[in-house]
Amino acid sequence: MAPYRATGLIDRWNALSLATQFLLAGGLFSLSAMIVVGISVTSQIEAAVTRNSASATALYVDSVIAPLLPDMRRSEVLEESVAHALDETLGQGALGKRLQSFKLWRRDGTILYSTNKDLVGKRFPPSDNLRAAFAGDMVAEFDKLDDLDSQAERDSGLHLLEIYNPVLQPWSGEVVAVLEFYEIATDFETNLRQALVRTWLDVAAVTAIFFLGLSAIVFRGSRTIRSQSRSLKQRIAELSDLLAQNRMLRLRVQRASQRATALNERYLRRIGADLHDGPAQLVALAALGIDSPVLADPATPAAARARELQAIKANLDDAMREIRNVSKGLVLPHVENAELTEILELAVRAHEERTGVKVMLSMTGGHTSLSPAAKICLFRFIQEALNNGFRHAGGAGQSVAKHFDGERVFIEVSDTGPGFDPKIVHPEGLGLVGLRERVESLGGQFAVTSSQNGTMVKMVLNTVEMGQA
Repeated sequence: MAPYRATGLIDRWNALSLATQFLLAGGLFSLSAMIVVGISVTSQIEAAVTRNSASATALYVDSVIAPLLPDMRRSEVLEESVAHALDETLGQGALGKRLQSFKLWRRDGTILYSTNKDLVGKRFPPSDNLRAAFAGDMVAEFDKLDDLDSQAERDSGLHLLEIYNPVLQPWSGEVVAVLEFYEIATDFETNLRQALVRTWLDVAAVTAIFFLGLSAIVFRGSRTIRSQSRSLKQRIAELSDLLAQNRMLRLRVQRASQRATALNERYLRRIGADLHDGPAQLVALAALGIDSPVLADPATPAAARARELQAIKANLDDAMREIRNVSKGLVLPHVENAELTEILELAVRAHEERTGVKVMLSMTGGHTSLSPAAKICLFRFIQEALNNGFRHAGGAGQSVAKHFDGERVFIEVSDTGPGFDPKIVHPEGLGLVGLRERVESLGGQFAVTSSQNGTMVKMVLNTVEMGQA
């Protein structure tokens, strides 16, 4: 479970923004650094202030007490007069108000003098502070009530400055005794506390300013990164969409090319079938007439010969008319400069002339400008749709309708034939694929609906896009 939990925490951490990660991690590190620096600085300040204050007090005490002391190298005990003088000096005046207790130590740990008379003459194991003082160092410690070594000092209820000051032989500088005294440190404690509070505030202020400055830089960078990341993701999404569209368009182009090849072959077969079933049969019939015995026999009467020649001419005229009709269906009229209504009229009139079937034309809505490609698409759409209706529905009830809604033009070609089921009859057999490809290549929409009451083929083109094409 632990590895999964750690992995989850790592994933949640990585999901955070860089600014949030910096705010959490940087805040923790800054707080830790502030605490470490604050403790180090305040400790040094407390030690320096304690030592300076103790040095001043020790110098003052030494200047007052040292003249009263005898030659400590030769004296094992203090004379009564010296002790009396120390009592008077330490019991009154400014020194008496500043000192809580006083001891004079000999090197072997014997107390030569103390404000507590019960301790005079007793020997104690020297403490670390006492040994440091006999080594020539002035030792000072700020002791709170729980830190005091003596029960008497703890019973005083005061915060004291514990000082060990070496007593030096004037002419040799040798440490011959140590003065241990406790200075009442009420004012010292107040000043020290104020100094420590100011130090902590300064450290916190500097840390906060430093952290806020870095945070501003990181947040600004994070915003820039987020903005660039969003822009990059958007560009990647756009490129992905373009790639998908390109793949789709490439597939459509491939399918369109294949279908165009198939449609061309089908159109060629249709043209061949039209030529074979129409003009070729008529020409063959005329050829048979030319080879008939009527024309070959010189004895044939002139009237019979004239009738045979007239029949041959009629067959040849019919063949020529059929060829013209086929050619007219293949040649596109000049629709580039024609209006939409003219294009519809041309397509309908050409179909009526070719098939003899009457087509109802209905046009509503306004006029709009179309590109040449759109005009050709409209003409071929109507031509092919009418041809399909004539071929498969016998041209029953054929009609063409156009309406315009301001941005789109709708063309509907319908008939009242028996219809077909698109699920059963493959659309390629009706030429619908070519119509769909032609319309959709211009961004239009194509639809076929059929029932037993008839069939309708519909196309929709956006006139705004077609006008700009």
